[in-house]
Amino acid sequence: MPTCPLCASDDAAFYHRDARREYHQCRRCALVFVPPAFRLGPEEERAVYDQHENSPEDPGYRRFLGRLFDPLRERLAPGARGLDFGAGPGPTLSVMFEEAGHPMAVYDPFYAPDPRVFEQAYDFITATEVVEHLFAPGEELARLAQRLRPGGWLGLMTKRATDREAFARWHYILDPTHVAFFSETTFRWLADELGMRVEFPAADVVLLQKP
Repeated sequence: MPTCPLCASDDAAFYHRDARREYHQCRRCALVFVPPAFRLGPEEERAVYDQHENSPEDPGYRRFLGRLFDPLRERLAPGARGLDFGAGPGPTLSVMFEEAGHPMAVYDPFYAPDPRVFEQAYDFITATEVVEHLFAPGEELARLAQRLRPGGWLGLMTKRATDREAFARWHYILDPTHVAFFSETTFRWLADELGMRVEFPAADVVLLQKP
């Protein structure tokens, strides 16, 4: 069985198969994931992202991001500094926070691949519709948690897996770049692993606070 990309356990079980690929579930952290053999290559992956048309000029996209922006902003001190991880080809959440008085850095492995952002410390880090794309979510999320100042927030937005029957009908698995599917159980495991406090303030939204 493939190794879990979140917790590195080799105790995973077959979960689902569709016309394109297989999915396995880790018995330790409950992550559902796509084994490496079924992942896209870098050029194929970027070709999918290049089709995204997200923009700060789109009020609908701003409303979508508001599900994370609003509860996170309520918890931030004035002038808190943030990083938007996985900002994509049309960074928008960073613009929203800058408009609200929060200096922002952005990082994206394809569109803003500046590793210097990981030399800084932040009051908050956001990753909207990102964690489901990560080949090594355990490594990436631990790195983000390390860049947070004490009391800092990691704000994530991703649709959550529920049960096997719903998973089989789930539109979210149709995107070939989606390879890691988190549940509330998985996020609670992650919070314990990182030594952080977890909240679920809105649909698809997770906030983790560093002590």
